[in-house]
Amino acid sequence: MTKIALVTGGAVRVGRAISLALAGEGMRVVVHYNSSSQAADELCDEIRRGGGEAVAIGGDLSRLEEVRRIAEEAERAFGGIDVLVNSASVFPPERLEETDEALWDYTLAVNLRAPFFLIKHLAPTLRERRGVVVNMCDLAGLEVWKGYAAHGIAKAALAHLTKVAARSLAPEVRVAGIAPGAVLPPESMGDDELQAIARSTPLKRLGSPDDVVGALLYLLRADFVTGEVMVVDGGRMLR
Repeated sequence: MTKIALVTGGAVRVGRAISLALAGEGMRVVVHYNSSSQAADELCDEIRRGGGEAVAIGGDLSRLEEVRRIAEEAERAFGGIDVLVNSASVFPPERLEETDEALWDYTLAVNLRAPFFLIKHLAPTLRERRGVVVNMCDLAGLEVWKGYAAHGIAKAALAHLTKVAARSLAPEVRVAGIAPGAVLPPESMGDDELQAIARSTPLKRLGSPDDVVGALLYLLRADFVTGEVMVVDGGRMLR
């Protein structure tokens, strides 16, 4: 039976690499996007040209009614969901004292609340199909950074959600997470900052989306792994 994957934020950056990789594994892919409609359409066209199947679904993950609609449309697109990858994320750099209520609410809505309710809404089809959920966590949720306060707190909670969902949905559904380090830094980072990050990493280099894809494919195949958050950071947490 051909498997079906939903990738939130699946049209750009790491999400795009994940969508292409899952299509390359023979899965039908539902590509979620918010504002990147053109990129989503182009990605679906690319997947179809390669012999795969893909559809794009737009929606604002900061709105609960949109989260439910996205789940419903994704399930209808190909008749179910086997793999849910919660990849969509916002990455505001503000420190704690710079974070206002609106930024806090928006960041937690996208980075935490949306994954929670997508898992909840899709739990029946995931249980039926013995599916897998992979949450894209972040090194900022495992380390303590001065900046990116709301983002880091949301990702820390997402890592815990991964464990809660793994226990709640077992044994039918496995749930795991990936915490990337610097695999695709924000475009606002300058060369000096990127080089400093590379120097501070034990492997002395930055990663790439392919490193995240490799971890994802392992987790999808690792039938005896659930509730774990795999760190893909070149060793930065060893510092």
